[in-house]
Amino acid sequence: MPVYLPPNASRARIIEAERARDNRREIIRERSWGRVTRRDLFKWGLFTSAGLLAPINGLNPFIPRAFADDGNIPRSPLFGVQPFTQPMPRFDVLARNAVSTLNPQPTAEANQTQQVVDPLLGGGTGPIEGRPPGNVWAHQRFADYVPKVAVEATQAPATTNLTYNPAVPSSLNSGINAAAPMPLKFHRQWPTQNPESVWTFNGTIPPKLLQARYGEPVLFRHHNGLPVDIRQNGGFGIHTISTHEHNGHHGAENDGFAGAFFFPNQFYDYHWPFVLAGHYSYNQTGPDDYKACTPNDAGGTDPIPGDWHETMGTHWFHDHMFSFTAPNIYKGNVAMLNIYSGVDRGHEEIEDGVNLRLPSGTTYGWGNLDYDVNLMLADKAFDRNGQLLFDIFNDDGFLGDVVTVNLAYKPYFEVERRKYRFRILNGAVARFFKIALANASGSAQPMTQIANDGNLLPKPVVLTALDEQGIAERYDIVIDFSKYQIDEKLYLVNLAEHEDGRGPKRDLLVGDAFAGSSSDPGVGRFLEFRVVRDPARPDASRVPDTLIPNPDLSSVPFVRERTFVFGRDAQQTTFDPVSSFRGPWGIATGGGNTLAADFGRISAAPRYGTREVWHLVNDGGGWDHPIHIHFEEGRILARNGSASRVPAWERGRKDVYRLRPGGTVTLTMQFRDWGGMFMEHCHNTTHEDNAMLLRWEIDDGGEPFLAPLPTPIPTPQGVTFEPPTDILLKAY
Repeated sequence: MPVYLPPNASRARIIEAERARDNRREIIRERSWGRVTRRDLFKWGLFTSAGLLAPINGLNPFIPRAFADDGNIPRSPLFGVQPFTQPMPRFDVLARNAVSTLNPQPTAEANQTQQVVDPLLGGGTGPIEGRPPGNVWAHQRFADYVPKVAVEATQAPATTNLTYNPAVPSSLNSGINAAAPMPLKFHRQWPTQNPESVWTFNGTIPPKLLQARYGEPVLFRHHNGLPVDIRQNGGFGIHTISTHEHNGHHGAENDGFAGAFFFPNQFYDYHWPFVLAGHYSYNQTGPDDYKACTPNDAGGTDPIPGDWHETMGTHWFHDHMFSFTAPNIYKGNVAMLNIYSGVDRGHEEIEDGVNLRLPSGTTYGWGNLDYDVNLMLADKAFDRNGQLLFDIFNDDGFLGDVVTVNLAYKPYFEVERRKYRFRILNGAVARFFKIALANASGSAQPMTQIANDGNLLPKPVVLTALDEQGIAERYDIVIDFSKYQIDEKLYLVNLAEHEDGRGPKRDLLVGDAFAGSSSDPGVGRFLEFRVVRDPARPDASRVPDTLIPNPDLSSVPFVRERTFVFGRDAQQTTFDPVSSFRGPWGIATGGGNTLAADFGRISAAPRYGTREVWHLVNDGGGWDHPIHIHFEEGRILARNGSASRVPAWERGRKDVYRLRPGGTVTLTMQFRDWGGMFMEHCHNTTHEDNAMLLRWEIDDGGEPFLAPLPTPIPTPQGVTFEPPTDILLKAY
């Protein structure tokens, strides 16, 4: 059954579907305000045991009638706008400042200076920093990695961007004048978003980009500037947040733990040291270990500890608020992070035997963005007034009918006749993408995949269509536009067709998707490339035959195997009002029952300094789960029990593992350098919120990490701690 009404739906059917959606929005609003709970929805009969909105009327005290989410959703208004009629904005680069500009100065332990708490948050006084206090949540090895760069951002309601910094000239940004005010619109001819509809970093678009390099610790101060009145949210999202630097290799206090959220008028100091994995354990004795280095401002490199085979590149950071991750990400709490190294330097001309010279630019010693372009894909939906809309009903996952790139509806991007690198993030909450490159006649064109989940592959892979890209996965590709003539147009095309949020129903052929034959409005062309000129200087970039070989694990024996099964019909065995949640989704660990999420429950506790093999199992054939394991990238050893089923583009390091319907993934991970509590969950964030998430921890690395770790319980007046609600028998 199609997700959205067909374009030729009758006016009467559209009105009926809009009325049903309005009724559901009232339930969503009341739940987001905390005036009804999920348990209330079950009690009133509005949710079935499967988690769907029941097709019955009159049982909700807030509305006169309820409708089922039956696949007949009204389409978003386009206000007469045609695709590819606005330029795609490059990311807005966050300023890198001296740490001395921060006031107050950062501290190893959370700053407990008291401030007055707004009466709407309970009144009294509370700490200015929302990070849990004490030595367990102090920045690990803070004195060893003193912050060298400060970056500040405020999560804020929608406003006009008056300080847009794409870090490239207008000619490389499709003619956009960065000095012109940029109101928060998904298309220049659409309505401006209301402050309660969209909450982004600094309240503005385009999405933000943070540039960092190895060996240069960053202090990211995230201010919560969201309304203290929980009702000022446009009916979805919540004003408490926790910022997850996706796959960052650092201590748990800086990981964005789902239960370490903070409140309006507080800040949280995240200390991201940017060190290579194996910093304390890897002995640099190999003939190529000189590649463990970081770029300096003079165009050279400086050596750093660790294993250069663990070098990472394309990251992102986003909200991880417990049971509200999906609406908060959808509302705008998402940004990208490029990490630069001696190998992946962001300079395409320096030839020193280390630098790969991938497409980027030449102006600066590192971090050039001229031909290195971040792309964030996300599907959205809008109400009849053009305001952003989110709907929690169906727990399978919310799908929008409007595909955006960098939060712009189906834009165009001007390119020169040369190679470009595109760092593609699936920033949706439930939609998968399968991307092909097509020319103006709909014929597939080649592109080269160089990275998966921010990790450069051992070898590049030439494709005409990428693999399905699950939520949170990043695929880096290179497209060579020198093969095309000026005034030619090419398109990125989505081939993955959905009928619901469980995962793609099928993948279309390029020609069929290009022609718009699918009933899913998310399928088809979504980004137009316009070849506008020859480059001003010759293209010196390249894509070498060898990128970053995998780490050698032969001398690191694994000590244990664990199995995690992801499915429905979860049980909840704990009932903490803050840390536990009831939902249809859950995870079974070590042969036990399928359990719904509780961030107070310890499900696994691998030992510090070891390597394990984990088996991830999808117990159903009707859905897919992109599973993310925090803290450390792993390597896929087998799919469905066979190493030969692992495709070339998955043979590097990853941090998101698509299980595929009825499938299994066997992977190996190491646990080193840092300690604390981390998460494992489905990155279909609707599944995560309802409640496919668990906590695991590294807590035997010495003081203060002694098993088991206490669970933080945040309030505006301060964070308290409680013992774990449960410790699974096979966790340790």
